[in-house]
Amino acid sequence: MPKVQTIPSAAPTRASRLRRVNVSLAEINVVPLVDVMLVLLIIFMVTAPMIQRGIDVNLPISTKSGQITAERVFVTVPLGYHKNGILYMGDEPIHANALEERIRQKMENRADKQVYLRGDGGVQLQDLMDVFDRLKTAGVEKVGIIGKLPGER
Repeated sequence: MPKVQTIPSAAPTRASRLRRVNVSLAEINVVPLVDVMLVLLIIFMVTAPMIQRGIDVNLPISTKSGQITAERVFVTVPLGYHKNGILYMGDEPIHANALEERIRQKMENRADKQVYLRGDGGVQLQDLMDVFDRLKTAGVEKVGIIGKLPGER
């Protein structure tokens, strides 16, 4: 809005002083603000891919996330596995040396090659890793480890 000024007469009156209106410009200059924001955006776009470092991990998926259409394969490692080498595929006891062949036969026609591994609480980690390695050499792509929730029996 332009400034309105009256032409002062020889004797300024009170009415002429009241008509003088000064409007100050109280607007934000947006152009520098946009320039700074664009520079910050470019900096973050360049540095964001460099910051994302990590390890690729194949995490097990919760059974409640989706319905599993195929039959699940469970391998259970009992406490006496270290002594006798017997483990269970489902409810059937088998020897550890025969596990690879049985898993290959079971996974032959399946699209998703995943097995769920259960182990007794007293089983050593090395024994579980031994079974894990046998499953991987048999062609299993994903191995899920099953545990209990704190309140379960």
